[in-house]
Amino acid sequence: MLVYLLLLFTLVPLVELFLLIEVGRVIGTWPTIFLVAATGFFGVMLARSQGLQVLYRMQQDMGRGSLPGEELLDGACILVGGAVLLTPGLITDLLGFALLIPITRTWFKQAAYRMIRRKMKTGTVHYYHRW
Repeated sequence: MLVYLLLLFTLVPLVELFLLIEVGRVIGTWPTIFLVAATGFFGVMLARSQGLQVLYRMQQDMGRGSLPGEELLDGACILVGGAVLLTPGLITDLLGFALLIPITRTWFKQAAYRMIRRKMKTGTVHYYHRW
C-alpha cells in the first residue's frame, strides 16, 4: 500500500506538471492559468449543486424510514471529486468532473460496490448491522 501511495503522490504531480507545461507551450501561459482556474471554479459550483441534491435525497430516504446507502456512496464520490478538483492539473480535473457528473459517477459507484462485495466475501471488511 505504501508503494501505491508513494507512486500516487510523486507520479501524478509530475505527470500533471508535464501536461501543464506542454499545454502552456501550445496555448500560452495565461490561457492555461485561466483554464485551470475555470475548471476549479466550475467544479466547485458542480460539487455544491450535486452535494445539495444528494443531501435532499438522503433526507427523503430517512424521512421514509429507509437507509440512504446509495446516496452515501454518491456523497463520497462527490467529496472525493471536489477534493481532487482543488488540486491544480488537467488529469485530476477530468477525474474530479467524472466523479461529480451523475452519469459517469455511476461507473465509480459500480466499481466501489464490486470492491466492497469482494472484500466482504474474503472477510477483509466486516459489516455490522443493528436494529
